[in-house]
Amino acid sequence: MAVFTAVPEAQLAAWVQHYAIGKIIDFRGIASGIENSNFFLTTTTGKYVLTIFEKLDAHELPFYLELMRHLAAHHVPVPDPMRRDDGALFGILMDKPAAIVTRLEGSPRLTPQPMHCAEVGQMLAKMHVAGEDILMRQPNLRSLSWWKDNVPAVLPYITDAQQQLLVSELAYHQIFFSSPDYALLPGGPCHCDLFRDNVLFESRDGRDTLCGFFDFYFAGCDKWLFDVAVTVNDWCINLDTGRLDHAQTQALLRAYHTVRPFTSTEARHWRNMLRAGALRFWLSRLYDFYLPRDAHLLKPHNPTHFECVLRERIGTSALPWL
Repeated sequence: MAVFTAVPEAQLAAWVQHYAIGKIIDFRGIASGIENSNFFLTTTTGKYVLTIFEKLDAHELPFYLELMRHLAAHHVPVPDPMRRDDGALFGILMDKPAAIVTRLEGSPRLTPQPMHCAEVGQMLAKMHVAGEDILMRQPNLRSLSWWKDNVPAVLPYITDAQQQLLVSELAYHQIFFSSPDYALLPGGPCHCDLFRDNVLFESRDGRDTLCGFFDFYFAGCDKWLFDVAVTVNDWCINLDTGRLDHAQTQALLRAYHTVRPFTSTEARHWRNMLRAGALRFWLSRLYDFYLPRDAHLLKPHNPTHFECVLRERIGTSALPWL
């Protein structure tokens, strides 16, 4: 999240009148992230987050917002989009689509322990099960088609060795994604970006309790194992080396498995999905690093980290599983 679009106070006040959320008390930009313009919004009725969508078109938004509404109704702790006075879940602000959602309590745990990983794994499985019957469907827009379109854009900026890795890994996944086993993998709505900073915890009676998942604007229908792999690649690793931590990985996977048991096909392709998750974020970070957009508060991530993760997933002989 970042601030690409500034909002004048008077224009914001007029726009918020279309929501039954009271008068504005405080409004400030959120610096983290790189995709949309996000703001903390406090009113006389509560705390919210306002998002102005910089890339997503209006026709793409209903899936993300309806998914959050669906999950919230099924007792999965996620931000709940607020309806406007015309019943819509989003409007137009500064000539761009924008939405207001409830703000979750808590704060991220950026140095997670196995118990944090277990809570995340269990809630991720509950989210997958709860989202399975939502009627709307939209593919993961940062999957294979996006990779094929954007690999050529970043190749001029990277070394020969990096080019070779990126091109060969793309070719590898084109084969994997077209295989019969890939078709057998179960799936449905996925978060697709469940990093440490997109999960909130709160300390209660001396124990951290998960308060919720947020930032669903990369969500899409994909294989559930991909969503698990993306999550493990961030929550269960040594950030310096990219190696998986066995205790954290098994805590997350076992907790997930108690809610939605993994299939034998998923077990066979665990490494492939870990590689796919690493490739997706290496490519997107290369793109954002070398081809950035202007923003008032933009902090692009260093792509080197996920290059390291990808090489580690390819080269490690044994990867932790259940």
